[in-house]
Amino acid sequence: MQGSNRPNRRYRQTKRVCQFCVEKTEIDYKQVDLLNRYVNEFGRMRPRRQTGTCAKHQRHLAREIKRARHIALLPFVSD
Repeated sequence: MQGSNRPNRRYRQTKRVCQFCVEKTEIDYKQVDLLNRYVNEFGRMRPRRQTGTCAKHQRHLAREIKRARHIALLPFVSD
């Protein structure tokens, strides 16, 4: 049925909600366990579409991950 206007039901995603907006938590570079959830196995920051964070908190998260990397709490690159 090519050309039909029906959505593909297999790949429908639900709208994700920003964890930081819901819980009203602050992001801090010293919370390594929290920051590790937003870094993939290669040491790169995960994008918003994967984590579900809003743009404001994604910017804060990126800044705090970079701060944690500079003082060696998080690695720049994972082996």
